[in-house]
Amino acid sequence: MSDSPVNHFARLNAINVSEHIEKKGGFAYLSWPFAVAQLRLADASAVWEVRRFDGLPYLATDTGVFVEVAVTVQGVTLSQIHPVLDGRNRPILAPTSFDINTSIQRCLVKAIALHGLGLYIYAGEDLPQAFTEAANDGAAPTKPAEVAAPIPARTYAAQTISPAQQTNIQRLALEVGTDVERVTAHFGVRSLREIRVADYLRVVRSLEKRRAA
Repeated sequence: MSDSPVNHFARLNAINVSEHIEKKGGFAYLSWPFAVAQLRLADASAVWEVRRFDGLPYLATDTGVFVEVAVTVQGVTLSQIHPVLDGRNRPILAPTSFDINTSIQRCLVKAIALHGLGLYIYAGEDLPQAFTEAANDGAAPTKPAEVAAPIPARTYAAQTISPAQQTNIQRLALEVGTDVERVTAHFGVRSLREIRVADYLRVVRSLEKRRAA
């Protein structure tokens, strides 16, 4: 009987998840309830965490909005950062709560995949590599991937928006035919430079609603 450590990555990686793949817009997605169920069946102690950015479950940047989920399996924590995308995998600059929740679910599945489950999907394969006892037959266990460091905890809510974000607000204000001064007055600031990062999405959504009206 071998006393070699169990290669948990190899066991998760060997599970065939093909029947639970959903396709939307030409892209393949693994059902998140199935991924969670398989993860907990393999490791009842597995846990996951939606990272917060000054209390918010997302991070708004010049290039888009991002979410991060960390999954711990057998004491190994791996995290995945995922942009908030639409059905065509294009960044959403002013996502709704539904968009953010959908991206968190996708991010969770990808974080689980880092531990092996369904990882082959993202490599463009139809089936997982055959699991062999060689993974645990006296050979050194596969070195786990380097744990992704969490984004430094900064006070995002207290920070003000960047010049690029200010320019985006100016562009939207021009498109809807309103003055920047009216925008700043509505949000209780003297200039765009004083708008907080935590309020950026509210400002953009407000302008986009007026543009769509």
